[in-house]
Amino acid sequence: MTATLTRLSATIEARKSADPDSSWTASLLAKGPEKCAEKFGEEAIEAIIEAVRGDRDRLASEAADVLYHLLVMLAARDVSLDEVMAVLDARHGTSGLAEKAARPKG
Repeated sequence: MTATLTRLSATIEARKSADPDSSWTASLLAKGPEKCAEKFGEEAIEAIIEAVRGDRDRLASEAADVLYHLLVMLAARDVSLDEVMAVLDARHGTSGLAEKAARPKG
């Protein structure tokens, strides 16, 4: 599972230098971080809709789109999947309630 995300992240990173006319990923990245974030938000909303509807297959498809667009958004801001995984690893074993309470307010 993680190997798939790692491979996808590496592909997205490689597309940063690709011609935007030759790659959907490169075209998204060329539009800037704000557009990448907008597209991520659109896909997240579509996933929410499918979750509410209860269509498992459509939800799985939309969730794949969400993960892809999350990685594109991260790449647009030069945040690596490894950085995100390190945060998750650091949180592992900590109660979600305790972790949330320890976050800085503001």
